[in-house]
Formats: sequence, C-alpha cells, structure tokens
Amino acid sequence: MAQVCTSFSLAGKTALLTGATGHLGERMAMALASAGARVLVNSRSCQRAASLVERLEEKGYAAEPLVFDITVPEQIAESMDMIQGQALHILVNNAYAGGGGTVETADASEYQDSYEMVVSSAHRILQACLPGLREAVRKNGDASVINIASMYGMVSPDPRLYDSASSTNPPFYGAAKAALIQWSRYAACELGKDGIRVNSISPGPFPAESVEESNPIFVEKLASRVPLGRTGRAEELQGPLLFLASSASSFVTGSNLVVDGGWTAW
Repeated sequence: MAQVCTSFSLAGKTALLTGATGHLGERMAMALASAGARVLVNSRSCQRAASLVERLEEKGYAAEPLVFDITVPEQIAESMDMIQGQALHILVNNAYAGGGGTVETADASEYQDSYEMVVSSAHRILQACLPGLREAVRKNGDASVINIASMYGMVSPDPRLYDSASSTNPPFYGAAKAALIQWSRYAACELGKDGIRVNSISPGPFPAESVEESNPIFVEKLASRVPLGRTGRAEELQGPLLFLASSASSFVTGSNLVVDGGWTAW
C-alpha cells in the first residue's frame, strides 16, 4: 500500500500551471502543491499570481509566480528563460478566457481567438518547455503534459439549458477544445520516444460559485442532465489531475480522461 501511495507523490518535482488563478486553476494548484510539487503559478496578473502563491506558502507549500500572457510569444519566451536549465516535470495547459455565443451569433474572429488561446498557446508553451521536460525525463524518468479540454470538445451543449445566445456555451469554445484533444494525441505519439507523456482532461459541468449563487435555476438544469444527478465540485478534478501528473499513470499517454459525472455517457 505504501508503494501505491508513493506513486502519486510529486515530491521533488516542478509543475507549471497556466491559468492557475481561475475557478478550476486554483484547485489544481492546491492539488499539485499538496502532493509535494513546487508549483509555478501562471497568470496574466502579477497581483493574482502573488496572492495565490501567498496562500500556498501559508499552507507550507512551495510555489513561485510566473507571470506571462499565454497568447504573447515574447512573454512565453522570456518566462521560459527564467527557468532555463531546470527540470520541468509537469506542464498543465489550463488557461482560457472568452464569452458565450451560438453559431448564429458568433463572429468568425472569435473562432480564431479561441483557437489561439487554447491550441496555439499550448503548442508554443510545450515547445518552449521541451528542454525542461526532457531534463525531467533524464533525471526522473518521467515528464507529464496535461491539457485541460472539455466535454464540449466531445459533445454539443443543449441550447435549451440557456436563457440567451450570449449565455450559451459557444461553438468556438467547443471547436478549440476538440482540437486540443486531438493535438494532445499528436503530441503524445511524437514525444513518446522521449519519455514525455501527453494527455488531456475533459471536465464536465463545474459551475463557479458565483454562478451557483447568481443562477441556481441554471445549475439545477445542468444537474438534471448529469447521470450522477449533480454538478461537479472543483476539488473533484484534483484526483484525476494528480493521477496523470504522477508516476501512477506512467504507462498512460494519448488519453482523454473525462470527468463529467457521466454527461457524455448518455
């Protein structure tokens, strides 16, 4: 049993988490840090990154801010220079920002913006992190890249759940997340020879606390579509994340781990 528990440990490892200060990102940062990883907290905001680092350090965890905009190649390059020569054991591409929409209302530019933020940024960051990931494999025999996709990269949202076009989960989001899942497979096949594993996680309905408070009727509608009968709690992503980040999943690559309460099983 002790050996099984040890396989989930991230002690002595370094993890870079983009979008770390968001709704799900903060819980992911806590999970990585509590498992022993030194977490590089990414955000576009110095203030938000510093605040999360402070909260992690108050719990006795190891964390550092790494502030850059994932859509700006120059900022990515500058940030990677700061950790040059270091082993990077875990990379989690999580950042996203954008509004709602439908096929009828969305502008073509929104597809481009979403793809840039989801796929192109993950591509640039992975390229920039390859030396660190390869160094991690050299030192520890394993490195893990985890791309946060979505169930809407697999299925379409039910438009009947939404009150307006502007509040609907948009098609450009789903299209970009679907591309991320497939890009993860490409990366897994290419980088497997280097010992770098690449997987994706597709969360289901995980409404933020603000949504639960401001629109409980909508949350009830979401819950009614889930076989488990409820929406997800942010901390329920921590276990799947740690599985893919740790040596417990040492023979898992090219997979898409769905964490949706059964939504896509209907």
